[in-house]
Parts: sequence; C-alpha cells; structure tokens
Amino acid sequence: MGAEWLCMQALEQLHIPSFLQTRQWIPEQIQLALTHLISRVVYPASELHTSRWTKENSAVCELTGYPIEQITKDKLYQISHRLYEVKESLEQYLSTRTNELFDLDDKIIIYDLTNTYFEGSMRSSEIARFGRSKEKRSDACLIVLAVVVNTEGFLKYSQIFEGNIADSKTLDKIIDDLSARTSATGRKPVVVLDAGIATEDNLKLLKKNKFEYLCVSRSGMNKYRVDTGSSPVSIMDKKKQPLTLQKVKVADSDDTWLRVHSQAKELKESGMNSRLSERFEQGLTQIKESLGKKGGVKKQAKVWERIGRLKSKYPSMSKRYDVDTQANDKGLITDITWKQKTLESKDGYYLLRTNLNEKDEQTQWTIYNTIREIEATFRVLKTDLDLRPVYHKTDAAAMAHLHLGLLAYWVVNTIRYQLKQKGINSQWSDIVRMMNTQKIVTTTLQNEYIQQIAIRQCSEPTEQAKEIYTALHYKQQPFTRKKSVVPPPEI
Repeated sequence: MGAEWLCMQALEQLHIPSFLQTRQWIPEQIQLALTHLISRVVYPASELHTSRWTKENSAVCELTGYPIEQITKDKLYQISHRLYEVKESLEQYLSTRTNELFDLDDKIIIYDLTNTYFEGSMRSSEIARFGRSKEKRSDACLIVLAVVVNTEGFLKYSQIFEGNIADSKTLDKIIDDLSARTSATGRKPVVVLDAGIATEDNLKLLKKNKFEYLCVSRSGMNKYRVDTGSSPVSIMDKKKQPLTLQKVKVADSDDTWLRVHSQAKELKESGMNSRLSERFEQGLTQIKESLGKKGGVKKQAKVWERIGRLKSKYPSMSKRYDVDTQANDKGLITDITWKQKTLESKDGYYLLRTNLNEKDEQTQWTIYNTIREIEATFRVLKTDLDLRPVYHKTDAAAMAHLHLGLLAYWVVNTIRYQLKQKGINSQWSDIVRMMNTQKIVTTTLQNEYIQQIAIRQCSEPTEQAKEIYTALHYKQQPFTRKKSVVPPPEI
C-alpha cells in the first residue's frame, strides 16, 4: 500500500477528485477513476491484469473507497473513456493547478514529439500509420504524441497525430493553444524546439504569433562566419564536461546564432564516423573483390547499382569519398578505386538559433539545455508508465490508453518535482520499489467466545520511505489500526 498511498495523496494535492465533482461525476465514478489511475502509476498493465492486481496484490480500493468485488476489466475500460471525454478541461485545469501549487510562471516551454507503435494490424484505424519509428519498428503502425512541457517537467499541452505526420507539420496545429495552456502572464513564454520541428516556416509562424524561440539550426553549418566582436566562452555542463560557446553570423538572418562545441559530442561523433567509414570501405572492398570472382557482378550498370545502394545505406559517408570505376570496351568494370576527401571536421559542433533579446552566451545555452526535460518526460512515459507498445485495437481505446498514461505522468511528476526540491533525485521505478515495502497486514484469530477477531494494521514505513513522506509533507499511514469482531453464527 505504500506506493498507492503516496499516489493517493498526490491526487488529493492536485484536487483531481474535486475537479471531477465539478463535472457532475458521482462518487462511485470518482473512486473508480482514482483506483484505475493509481493502478496505472504503480503497476502499468492491461485492464485485465490491472483488475487481477487490484484484487490480489494491492490495497488501492481500500484507499479510494471503491468496492473491490466490483472491479472488472470492462469497468476499467469504461472509466478510461470517461476520463478521455474531459481531456481538454482536465489538462488545462492541471496546468493551472500546478502553476499555483508550486508558484511556476512558465517562462520557458519545450515542444517535441515522440511516437509509439501498435501490436496489431490496425487496418480500420484512422490514426495508425506506417512511418519512421523511434524504436526502429518499421513493421508496425505508429501513432504520434506531441507534448508541451515547462522546465519543471509538467505537461502544458498534448495532442495525438497520425503516425506518418512529419514533425515539422504539427506546430501550426497547436500554436493557437500555446498561450492558453501556459500561465496568464502578459509575456508569452520562450518556445524551445528540436531541429526536426525548427523549419523556416515554423519559425516564421512563431514570430507572427509573437513567440520568442530557441532551437538547434537545421542548416547553416557551412554558411556562418565567426562574429569578430565576440570571444569564445568556456563553460562546464552538468556532467562537468567542457563546452565552448562562440557567437557567429549567418547571412540574410536577423536572429542571434551561437556555435557550440562539445568535446564529449566530438568523441562520440568521431567514433561513429570511424565505424561507418570502416563499414563503407568494407562494402566497396566486397564489390571490388566480386570483379575477380567467377560469376561475380562485373557489368557496369550492375556495379554502379551496387555502389549506389551502398551510398544510400551510408549517406553521410558517400559525401566523404570519391569513388571511381574503370571499364573495358565490353562494358565490364575492371577496377574500383576510392579516396577519402579532406574535409573540415564538424564533429562536436552545432548551432543554436534564437530571436531572444539575450546577449549572454551561457544563458542562451542554458535555456536550450532545458530540452533535456522533455527527453526525461518521454523516458518516464514509455518506460516507467508502459506507454509502448499499444495493444488496443480501436482508435478510441488507443486514445483513452494514451490519455491515462499522461494523467499518470502528472502524478509521477508532481511527486518527483517535490522530491527534487529536497535533493532526492530517484527514478520513479526506484521510488515505487522503496514504497512497496510498506504493507497492510491483517491478523485473524478466534477468542474463547468463538468470535472471529480481525486486526488490520499498517506497517511502519522504512527509513527510505519515511524520508520520501517527510520530503513531500505527506501522511505516513492512511490509518494505524482497525479492529473488527464477528460474532459466531447462530445455530
């Protein structure tokens, strides 16, 4: 009951039961919704497994007040759909509630997308499409989840798109809602974008709607010149790794540009390029060796076709090599030679672009580095809350499933944000493991009057669990002890 009790208090802190009451939900529906939501946070599984877990392994119904004998997978399905019906208003309420609860002002928001795949054909679906899977599941249909979070990790907005939509085509669909979903201050927040979304059209759209932005440039690595009026600035990132920041200028652009060089990134990229270069040369060697084998590919068109396939497999390497072929008068290739070009290394470099009126290089980089928060959000959603894969067979069920996962994330981040303020940076899976050591124990016995006596008692939390309760200012036990006496049946 430890993890369940932790989540129950977080839900009460967010006033979710009160919100559902304002939507004319009856107490039984609210209790079932809380039961399903807590179960999703603590034990993410299918509705069938959740119903079994609730009855056999958890005291969640005792905390929420829902009759445990009435829990079924069908009722869990139904309450998920009911929660999805109030998605827009609930999401906006939670955005405002967390801002008021933790005194947040949403000066910076981060927008990004991820996708998850379906285990099933989804032939009749209107949203499941084949696309570029981030999990390398090109064989499965996808669904795209777009989210906006603030620097504290709280969701501001979420939207679900078709699985084949391009990242750059989603921003215009949500731009009108960005201001409404953030704090009601006069100044609009700074939007931090990843390179996949930061197209010229999208940046113009943000400017038109008077948003300030900061992003990684999609291009410009070959078009910039160093700003002679500025000097390189050396800083250390959170991992104590050195970075060099240098202002640069790009032709025909009024934005501020910052070139960032990371030694750690340079080592990583150079290692990757070395491996790709080795594989590219191995492929060329195999094609060349085939020329001297009986039955090997020698015809000019076929050899060029093989070289073309190799270049398309390693596009970044094909730009770094000059490949020449020699053919005889019969149209057969007799030799293949290649030479690596001498190019200026761009390993470890990237450009930041912004229209912020901010001159300090370190401040610009710090603002962009908040994008790590959305990466952590996706990691919690996909791994800890089991948002991938999707096993549902209909669009409505899939939407309700994803929304329930997002609501579960609200609970997780509400708890983790407060713990981080106290210096406790544990992952959610570790928090659940530590809290699961607290149990509810029932002792039954019979006295001399043949009465059945049941004593139900909460165990004391461990030192680790106590530390979490104290940091959150939560109660350590829902109750201390309950005693019931059942008289013997009459003869």
